[in-house]
Amino acid sequence: MQNNTHALSNRFWDRLLKLTQMLVLVALGGVIVALPVSAQSAEPPNTKTGRILGTVVDTSDDPIPGATVLLQGPTGDRLTVVTKDDGAFVFDQVPAEIAYQVTVSAEGFADWSSSITVEPGQDKTLADVKLRILAVQRAVTVSYSSKKVAVQQLKAEEQQRILHFIPNPYVVYEPHPEPLTTKMKFELAYKDLTHPVFFVRAAAWAGVQQANDTPDYRQGAEGYGERVGVGLAEATTEGLFGNAILPSLLHQDPRYFYQGTGTKWSRARHAILAPFICKGDNGAWQPNYSTWGGGLVSSSISMAYLPDSNRGPGHVFRNFGIGMSLHVVSSLAQEFILDKFTSKGKH
Repeated sequence: MQNNTHALSNRFWDRLLKLTQMLVLVALGGVIVALPVSAQSAEPPNTKTGRILGTVVDTSDDPIPGATVLLQGPTGDRLTVVTKDDGAFVFDQVPAEIAYQVTVSAEGFADWSSSITVEPGQDKTLADVKLRILAVQRAVTVSYSSKKVAVQQLKAEEQQRILHFIPNPYVVYEPHPEPLTTKMKFELAYKDLTHPVFFVRAAAWAGVQQANDTPDYRQGAEGYGERVGVGLAEATTEGLFGNAILPSLLHQDPRYFYQGTGTKWSRARHAILAPFICKGDNGAWQPNYSTWGGGLVSSSISMAYLPDSNRGPGHVFRNFGIGMSLHVVSSLAQEFILDKFTSKGKH
């Protein structure tokens, strides 16, 4: 009986020992299998690159989706990403220890930029990437046409009247006048030469000549009629050449530019010099060839219909001198007298 019990005890311990050995062997095998996995998971991170990430928002901290984030290196290499719906972005595997320029842009916002350097294995977060709303710039374009302004100014001048009925279009009261075009010069001359006052003026001047018995026409109605005809011819010729043809060819302004300010002497000098010095279409003062030429052409052409006793170079220069003197008197009257009696047009 004792022998059987002892045999059973030995058999139990033998089996327990074998079971223990098997468990040890299984455990050692698991360790050996797990070693490569553990070694792989314990491998250190990539030390040559890093990550750059961030979130683009506006000044109200609302995310901005669709913004373009540009990462540019010193050698010109560029990386670009677009922000997601939550405004987030990320650059993976960015070469480390390199200075980058980050630029963020979005439609309707001002660009944002910053410099950044990522360390090996680092996740670099860009903070405070806030875009300001781009200021709306409204450009008001003023279309300025000198021709249109000149047309308006000329219409105002054509409305100028001495004592409310005598036209006075050849005087400029506008402080900043525009030059006349060729068409305007001819239109102004035409209106001046066809106005009823033009014929009244010629008739009155013929009366003065009749009283002085010049030119050498007879007295009476026939002589007066001849003087009226000569006066109209001379005034028309001088008006066309002096106010339209020559000013167009020489690019000069036939109008008188009212000064109105300064001392009496400076105003008088301005008026006296007006028949001799005029403004060019370029705004510069220059010799008044148009007025001189108009007077000489008119006096020369009149030799074709004046009496023989009134012809010759002497009479040409005499009539020219009288005409220039009348221009001086007219300018002085415009500067000191007629302004007070002239109703000015508006433009």
